[in-house]
Amino acid sequence: MKYLKQFTIILFVSFLGELLHLVIPLPIPASVYGLVLMLLALCFGILHLEQVKAAADFLIEIMPVMFIPAAVGLLDSWSALQPIFIPVVLITILTTIIVMGVTGQVTQCMIRRAQRKKSRKEQPNK
Repeated sequence: MKYLKQFTIILFVSFLGELLHLVIPLPIPASVYGLVLMLLALCFGILHLEQVKAAADFLIEIMPVMFIPAAVGLLDSWSALQPIFIPVVLITILTTIIVMGVTGQVTQCMIRRAQRKKSRKEQPNK
C-alpha cells in the first residue's frame, strides 16, 4: 500500500507538470515541469522525502529497462541513421566527456566551498 500511495503522489506531480506544459507556451517538456514541481514541493516542505522515497528508488533502479524501447526504436530507424552514424557517435562521445568534465569541476568547486565554510566555522572569532 505504501508503494501505491507513493506512486500516486509521483504521478500526480507528473500530471501537474503536464498541465503546466499545456498552460505555459514554452518549449519545455512536461517532465521537466514535473521535476521542478517535485523539487519545489520537497524544498518547501509540501512533500517530505519519506513520502516518495521508496517508489522513487524503485523507479531509479528500473530506469535502464526503460531505455530498451528507445534502443529498439533506433534499430528500427537504422536506415535513416546510417548516413549520420559517425557524426552522431562522435557528438555523443564529445558531449559525454564535456558533461563529465563540467560536472566534476562543479562538484569540486562545491566541495571546496563547503570545506571553506566549515573551516571558517571551526576558527574561533578574533
